[in-house]
Amino acid sequence: MNESQIQQIHSLFSEQKQVLIIGHRNPDGDAVGSSLALSLTLEKLGHNTKVIMPNALPKSLKWLPGCDRILQYEIDKKAVDSILEDIEVVFTLDFNSLSRVGELQQPLESLHKKGVPFVMIDHHQSPEDYAIVTYSDVQMSSTAQMIYHFIESVGWLNQIDASIATCIYTGILTDTGSFKYRSTTATTHRVVANLLEAGAVNWQISNNIYDANSENRLKLLSTALNNLVVLPTYHTAYITLSQDELDAHHFQKGDTEGFVNYALSIENINLAVIFIESKQEEIIKISLRSKGDFSVNEMSREHFNGGGHNNAAGGRSTLSLEQTVNYFREILDTYKNDLTYD
Repeated sequence: MNESQIQQIHSLFSEQKQVLIIGHRNPDGDAVGSSLALSLTLEKLGHNTKVIMPNALPKSLKWLPGCDRILQYEIDKKAVDSILEDIEVVFTLDFNSLSRVGELQQPLESLHKKGVPFVMIDHHQSPEDYAIVTYSDVQMSSTAQMIYHFIESVGWLNQIDASIATCIYTGILTDTGSFKYRSTTATTHRVVANLLEAGAVNWQISNNIYDANSENRLKLLSTALNNLVVLPTYHTAYITLSQDELDAHHFQKGDTEGFVNYALSIENINLAVIFIESKQEEIIKISLRSKGDFSVNEMSREHFNGGGHNNAAGGRSTLSLEQTVNYFREILDTYKNDLTYD
């Protein structure tokens, strides 16, 4: 953050405020962890905060400190609409386009038109211009790490306790693929060390997120791996999951998290994709991962109405599952040379 942004934050919070903190639709560990960390910090400073997610969060995150304060717009619309009337500051975390919040977009745009100040903290590419403070850094490992630097920059570092440290650590852990992605830097590890000293318990957090598999989730993983297709010519692998397959294994939100990484872990594979059918939303959800310099962000933006990071992105298709996969296979030839590297 630059000095002008820091001064704007100090000015915004020179007196007690009613603060709204928003994460993106289908919230992940980074969105939830960063939102709760900021909420807990501002509450300690005497401000009133409300944390809202557009829809449900995964079961693997419901243990997080302060999670009981999260409202889901899909099931709490009346309560949220009432809350919005008194909001004085809005933080949008881990997204940079208001289209990423689903049905919450219109209420947020109404707040914006009323002149309520917005603060964006995010690490995705191509941020929209709606905030009076835009803290954007595409090189950062996670929004959670940015929350740590935000708190540090504005002089609130002494507010970080074990609960806040746990939330920030969770966001960093999940968005770096347990510190495997290229965005994990020496600074990331220094931040993590400080979080451990503040009371975050790394093994316990990891267990809560990754070691609480249900029998149904593991059987769904077995189905996903059975559906795995490898295309050696394109150094590509992909997985499909139909709605019927999800239903047969009593799919719960978050159950497919990380499945795409199994495809990426195959030797000589540089691009991995999972296609998941959602009949309720009438779309195919797409997660893309890559190694090296191949940008799944660009592929997703161009072909699948999505985006994200160079090595991790998401998208969607309104075609059928079969048609979506066929289209994906058709465009691969365009990327053949880009995908051929060690």
